[in-house]
Amino acid sequence: MPDQSGGQGMYDLAIIWDWLGFAVRWLHVITAIAWIGSSFYFVALDLGLRKSPHLPKGAHGEEWQVHGGGFYHIQKYLVAPDQMPDHLIWFKWESYATWLSGAALLMIVYWVGAELYLIDANKADLAVWQAILISAASLTIGWIVYDFLCKSGLGERPTALMLLLFVLLVIMSWGYNQIFTGRAALLHLGAFTATIMTANVFLIIMPNQRVVVADLKAGRTPDPKYGKIAKLRSTHNNYLTLPVIFLMLSNHYPLAFGTQYSWLIASIIFLTGVTIRHYFNTMHATGKGPHWTWAVTVLLFILIAWLSTMPGHDSYEDAEARALTPHEARFADAAGFEEAQDIVLGRCSMCHAREPVWEGMHWAPKGVFLETTSDITKHARDIYLQAGVSHAMPPANITDLPPEDRRKIIAWYRAGKS
Repeated sequence: MPDQSGGQGMYDLAIIWDWLGFAVRWLHVITAIAWIGSSFYFVALDLGLRKSPHLPKGAHGEEWQVHGGGFYHIQKYLVAPDQMPDHLIWFKWESYATWLSGAALLMIVYWVGAELYLIDANKADLAVWQAILISAASLTIGWIVYDFLCKSGLGERPTALMLLLFVLLVIMSWGYNQIFTGRAALLHLGAFTATIMTANVFLIIMPNQRVVVADLKAGRTPDPKYGKIAKLRSTHNNYLTLPVIFLMLSNHYPLAFGTQYSWLIASIIFLTGVTIRHYFNTMHATGKGPHWTWAVTVLLFILIAWLSTMPGHDSYEDAEARALTPHEARFADAAGFEEAQDIVLGRCSMCHAREPVWEGMHWAPKGVFLETTSDITKHARDIYLQAGVSHAMPPANITDLPPEDRRKIIAWYRAGKS
């Protein structure tokens, strides 16, 4: 196959950066699977514990399990055993690694690519540094507010605290949507929630467990309040897990992030997380789950689907009239732009349009529009990677984009970067 990269492909920063993002995303998914898997396992284990007359002193319940050709006998102590065991496994690195890899991915995609993925000039005309500052500060402030609420008198009223937490999440969902692009708003709501979850582990659950272990080693009787505090935070993590997964996947689905009420869709998802987890929590505890939760979940999802029919993007006329950002102007002024624009309009815009004309397509893939000068220059890097140095677009080369046109796209992008 002829080299379409102009001999620079191996050393192209955009290509290297995209692979870095891919590698970190892969790591993030792996660590998230480990964290969520262990979380689900311990919730099921905790709720499935059974009383037994032969349990040792201080044991709350036990569970017998079979897996991988062997049997496991597990006992739980609400506070601690009489003696510290020689071998103790801590479940913490799954959470830490998930948050650290997620934070790195946020920086790689949304901070470095702020002009494309983070900033929506139609909502708030922010400088890159301002958008990044809001992004980082919101995650920090969110934890501070949440932690304050948990340590207040509301900590003794878990239901009221959960309702207030939901209100906080709705406010953040709406607020993010007033500032950032749709996909960035939902992604940040997920990061906001995941930060609370990991901070619960790092700043509350683990330190409390260390206090209990230290008391055991010193021969002191551990205070049960530490377990009670950790249990409250662990319960929150249990109910927040499924919505976080949805929010992290949402950037692949424009009907979730690219519509008028995407902030409300994100808020409702937290309710579905509660109904689904309530079913499984009850089933693990009693052997039978409340089936009404599935009916509520389906109704909530139908409401989400209906909300997604409300358009959330600007019209073609508004996009055409909008002034170019400095980033967009640089690529519009680059050598070869007119040719590249004609190629994109002729080979890509029939699908990537506000009203796609390709048969069977009702909305632009991933919410990416390629109709106006602003659209095309804004997505210059994606066009370069998807239709220039790779053959990802058009799919199966269905519009017959020839190699010479791909080379023109490459030349235009590199002229804009130089």
